[in-house]
Amino acid sequence: MKKWIAFALLFAVLLFGSVFGFNMFKQQKIAEFMAARPVPSLPVEVQQATVRDWTPSIKSIGFIEPFQGVTVSSSVAGLVDKIHFQSGDKVKADDLLVELEAKVEKANLASAQARLPALKRQLTRNRTLLGKGSVSQTQFDDSEAQYLSLVNDVVALQETIKRKQIRAPFDGIVGIRQINLGEYLQPGNDIVRLENLDKMQIRFIVPQKQLSQIYIDMPIELHTDAYPDTNFVGAISAIEPTVDFQSGVVQIQAEIPNSNQQLRSGMYADVVAWLPVLKDRVVIPQIAVNFTLYGQSVFVVEESQNQASGETELHVKQRSVVIDERLDDDVLIASGVEGHEKVVVAGQVRLQNGAKVRLVEDSFIDRKQELPNE
Repeated sequence: MKKWIAFALLFAVLLFGSVFGFNMFKQQKIAEFMAARPVPSLPVEVQQATVRDWTPSIKSIGFIEPFQGVTVSSSVAGLVDKIHFQSGDKVKADDLLVELEAKVEKANLASAQARLPALKRQLTRNRTLLGKGSVSQTQFDDSEAQYLSLVNDVVALQETIKRKQIRAPFDGIVGIRQINLGEYLQPGNDIVRLENLDKMQIRFIVPQKQLSQIYIDMPIELHTDAYPDTNFVGAISAIEPTVDFQSGVVQIQAEIPNSNQQLRSGMYADVVAWLPVLKDRVVIPQIAVNFTLYGQSVFVVEESQNQASGETELHVKQRSVVIDERLDDDVLIASGVEGHEKVVVAGQVRLQNGAKVRLVEDSFIDRKQELPNE
């Protein structure tokens, strides 16, 4: 019995030992195979960083306003008697737009003007008689007060009639008419929108850190989606004297000539204010930069010598970069990349620091060729 147990134990030890030894042998062979296998090189596209002049800019988005624009309204109540314009008409300053019914005021004015000469003659006669002592000072004062009161009544009636004649305050184009004949207007009711389109304004904001770079008469450019191929040029005309303490921005206003009347109030536009040119700055494509929560980085291609084969190999090194500004598809690098170095612009997803790479014209096509056939 004891011999059988010893035999079974010996058999178990041999069995498990052989399995363990086989696994050790297999792992060793796999390690030798992997060590002898060449490191795969990943296909990437690269572009060389360039050193060139860079024109920095301040960018913003603003909305366009008329240099002169107003919603015409009446300051007095009245019935619309005559309309002297059509929607979309061009008008001149002081052109009559609307007349409100003023028959009563005109009749009262005619009555007052008819009494005025008689009171004036009476005042003149009393002034002569006062010098001769034929009338008292009280009689003269009464006649003078009556005359001056009537004169003021005439002026008041003339001004009331004038206020019922609504005129254009400046040259411009009227919009769509908001009233009809016979309609009763209350003070402040909209009649029509009037705007001068020869010159427009745009209001936009910039961060307070860029306030020192902004100045009056600074040139700007405008771009709108309504006219994508047209550049509108203007100049800064006003800078808000205060900074919004909640957002840290300051409002800027600029004037834009609009002789062709393409710009209209209410339009949104991209604003660019160009700053002095910076000489000999490092510029790389924006697609080469990896943007993360921890900062920006790029993969720079570096050459190294393989000590075993003596061949030149390419590896990538991940570097943190500081970006000063972006413009279209390029970025201005403050530090992290030199002008002669090559940066990876495609294929970064598979890369890690120190990875071996090979240069291709189109890494996407190359990667498609490496995929197995389905």
